This record gives sequence, C-alpha cells and structure tokens, in this order.
Amino acid sequence: SKVKVSDFITNINGNITNDYNIDTTIIGEKEIKFEYINEDNIKIPYSYKLNIKDTTPPVVWLGSSYTVNVGSKVNLTDKIMCGDNYDDNPKCIIEGEYDMDKEGTYPLTFKATDSSGNITEKKFNLYVVKPKPSTGNNNSKPSPKTYFSDIVEKHKNEETEIGLDLSEWQGTVDFKRIKEAGVEFVILRVGGTKGIKGDYFLDGKFIENITKANEIGMPVGVYFYSYANSKEKVLKDAEWIYEQIKPYKVELGVAYDWENWSFYNDFNLSFYKLTDMANSYLNYFKSKGYKGLLYGSKNYLEQIWLDTDYPIWLAHYAKSTSYKGNYHYWQICSNGRVDGVNADVDIDIRYKNKN
Repeated sequence: SKVKVSDFITNINGNITNDYNIDTTIIGEKEIKFEYINEDNIKIPYSYKLNIKDTTPPVVWLGSSYTVNVGSKVNLTDKIMCGDNYDDNPKCIIEGEYDMDKEGTYPLTFKATDSSGNITEKKFNLYVVKPKPSTGNNNSKPSPKTYFSDIVEKHKNEETEIGLDLSEWQGTVDFKRIKEAGVEFVILRVGGTKGIKGDYFLDGKFIENITKANEIGMPVGVYFYSYANSKEKVLKDAEWIYEQIKPYKVELGVAYDWENWSFYNDFNLSFYKLTDMANSYLNYFKSKGYKGLLYGSKNYLEQIWLDTDYPIWLAHYAKSTSYKGNYHYWQICSNGRVDGVNADVDIDIRYKNKN
C-alpha cells in the first residue's frame, strides 16, 4: 500500500513536520515515528504502531485442464505458473492421484499457500493422452494479416500516432518506404541476453535501424528483452543498454520488457520484487534523461504487475481492448503488414495526449 504518516491520524493538535511515505514492503508490526508542531509552536515527538499484513492469495496460472503425453516426466508444480505478491516461493502442491504412464482423465486440485496462510485452490482435469502420430501433411491455411493502412484508417486522429516495433526478425527495413506508408515512430530492440546468466548481444539490425530512423527524423523508442532475476542484474542490464543507445537520439524513451512467464517459477520472484526490478530499471533511465515505459500484455498487467509510476505499453491483440488501466502505447497486433517491411511486424498506437 502507498500510505503516508497522516493517513492513520484522525485528529492532531498541530501540523506534522514531515509527512513521509511509510515503507509497507515488510510484513509485521512497525513503529511509525514523527514530529509535529503544536499551537504553541513547540515541536513534539510522537509515534504509533502499524501492523502490515498480507491478505492477497497467490496467483495460479491454470485453466480448467492441463494436458500431457503418456510417459511425460513433467513436474506439475514446477511447470504450472504460481506466484505471490509477497512470497518468492509460495508452497504449491497437487491434491489427488494421477499416473502419467497411464492414459486417462484425472480430476485434481492445485493448491498454493503463502507464508501468511492465504490460499488459492484451482480444480482442473489432468489429461494424460497418447501423442498423435505426425501425418507429414501441412494443410494449414495462411495466417491472416493486419494491414497498416487499416489501423491508420481506424485509429489515426489528432491525438494518436501509428508506428512499429522492429528487431532483426523483420530483416532489412526500408525506412523511406515505411515513412511514406504513414509510419510515424518506431520502437527498436536494442538486444538481450542469452538466458538468465548469458552474455549480452546486440540486435543484428539495431545500429542500422536506429541510424536510419535518426537520419529521416523518425521518433525512436527502444526496448530490451530482460531475463533479470534481481535488482542488481537489472541495473547491470540498464548500464549495458545505456552504452548502446547514448550515441543516438531516443526521444520516446526506454521500455522494460520482461516476459518469462512460461518458466516464471524458476526465477523465485514475488510480484513485488518483479515490479521493483522494473522500477529500478526505469528510474535508472530517468536519471539519464530518458522517458520510461513498462511493457506488458493485458492479462499479466491485470494479474501480476503491481502499480508503477511509469507509463504502460500495452500488448493486447484485439480490435478493441478491455484493459481498464491507463496506457500510453498499445501494441495492437503482431501480424502487421506494411510497405517497406518484408515480414510480419508489430503495429503500435501512441496516444500523444498521455505523454
């Protein structure tokens, strides 16, 4: 909770000298000390007790069923995502009997408990199935595409700009042609790391892309795909990114992109620590004079990420979004097509009045 000293005082004969923010990140009772000046202009020390509790149950990312092949060695409590706002490692167990060596349907309950005794239970069916043999035929239909011109027609107005986010996966981009097609900004991948402890690598097209964008005066933002598992690691990432971008113009700022949800349990991070990492990263770039963005998809923004003071770059691939939070950018699709890019590309909407 974001609270101040005065939030718990109903009556006082004077004025508080320093109405500071209370640190509520540690569970337990704490003494809140402050001073106030009374009507006789006398400074008086005072204190009260505040009990900080965790009443939020863990989050279990699980639908009504889970399917594995016969003979699978997967550990369900390791594989199924389970996280908590406060605990790095909530206790997770599977209730019910099942046999992964035997085909069948097994009704089970996934139970997650945090250190404060908050519990989340989810009933689901475990389907143990025989793997389907490959037919060797590929009769799948071409995937549908979202055309940049259609996004412009629907979403472009005086308060919006339409752009792209680009990486080496889009190959060589013709910036003159994308500008002529109506692209007003780009968000470029700087690079990443090869896993949690891997070496840094520069995106194969970053220097080319940012150089061309700067040359034609197209506004640029950047992002870095993070595997950070601590505040120390995320600040090391930020320092590396800064060295890559400082020779260039990056007026739209730097986004924090952390999406390791399929193996989230391996990171041993509470939602608070995850969000604190993002804030540390974005605070670093703020200190260097850059704007900051937190990138996230709708569901994870709603259920995982805690509040941050930085703008949101929303990823939600839909004709309209039901996300209720405030967002400054909307990544509306990943199957975009635009003249000047010979591959699928993410299309983004920037809301200028929110910046």
